[in-house]
Amino acid sequence: MKLSDLKNWTDYWEQLRTALLEPKVDEKLLQASLREARTRMPVPVLWLLGKTQAGKTSMIRALTGSEAAEIGNGFQPCTRSSRFYDFPADVPVVRFLDTRGLGEVSYDPGDDIHHCESQAHLLVAVMKVSDVNQAAVFEVLHTIRRRHPEWPVLIVQTGLHELYPAECGHVQPWPYADEPLPETVPLDLRRALQAQRSAMKSLPGFAPVRWVAVDLTLPEDGFVPPDYGLEALWQAIESLSSLGLQHQLSGGKEVHDLYARTAHQHIAGYALTAAGLGALPVVDLVAVSAVQAKLLHSLAVLYGQHWDKSTITEFLGLAGAGIASGYLTRMVSRAVAKVIPFWGQTVGAVWGASSSGATTYALGKAAVYFFVRRKDGLNVDPESLRRIYAEELERGASILKDRLRGKSE
Repeated sequence: MKLSDLKNWTDYWEQLRTALLEPKVDEKLLQASLREARTRMPVPVLWLLGKTQAGKTSMIRALTGSEAAEIGNGFQPCTRSSRFYDFPADVPVVRFLDTRGLGEVSYDPGDDIHHCESQAHLLVAVMKVSDVNQAAVFEVLHTIRRRHPEWPVLIVQTGLHELYPAECGHVQPWPYADEPLPETVPLDLRRALQAQRSAMKSLPGFAPVRWVAVDLTLPEDGFVPPDYGLEALWQAIESLSSLGLQHQLSGGKEVHDLYARTAHQHIAGYALTAAGLGALPVVDLVAVSAVQAKLLHSLAVLYGQHWDKSTITEFLGLAGAGIASGYLTRMVSRAVAKVIPFWGQTVGAVWGASSSGATTYALGKAAVYFFVRRKDGLNVDPESLRRIYAEELERGASILKDRLRGKSE
């Protein structure tokens, strides 16, 4: 399938206009398409192992920026002994698989291993550093690595402040990557950290094992910063996987407030969903446009904007058909096609995935600019809107590159 054989992207723009102004999508057909799309772009799994109160929920909260209460209400049963948390819930970028009650009840990891085997994953063991009894966690890790010696393991040591001397705060700069641990780390804490690490030296397998020490607290706990060690945690996750999750969840330095971060996470999720639809043998512009329409509606709700016919018409008029026909053809053909690797599909399928995902990402970012300006009572500049769209096409292509590379490895 040659790029010149693709349908004129003006058709895409008209499908999007129809999806927004005259929503008549067959929901059952759309849901069936989405289920098939997610088999093409599966959600990566971070498998969390650890005893109750080890700090798994605090780690999810820190990585996603989501409230602890929202996380607690978002877990769903997955296997007989585990549950999952998709984030964001409607169009997930990542799935956290949480093994409950480790060390309290008999646990056979077989079901969870089977659940993770077919998906991109990272095995994360969470251990409270003040808890010396980690035999149950060690046993499960040994079982998993004997069956899958190629799986990397990230071990996160939590609750550092519980072993601080009185009136002691975090050691700055963060020193826990040094070997041996420096004397600036309090003696009791240093001994506890080293004891856990020494106990895991006999872990079978050849894939890397990384240790990270963190103290993820709430602001009211009084420890500054409350997300101590978070950057080191992200670096470890990125070094052990090829999924680019930090950019998808946090959005980089340009995402500087809660509104923008929440919007970014939804945009990334919808972009990946659209990419899955675009990877189907026949690119269904109606289905892709319906997903994009849902994204724009969710962003309008987030920014408190009335997403009615008048607002939709204003947005479409300001954006202009040039986004679909001009920027898309020029930018995607130059940027996306050369960065998306071949992953076992036809070149046409890869084109469909990259263009659908990158377009959705750029459209969402342009819509955020539109909604922010309206929310602040300011005029929307059409040229700025189109420039943002053009710039975000390449950024969206980068997200797709990371995810598709992760699938291929």
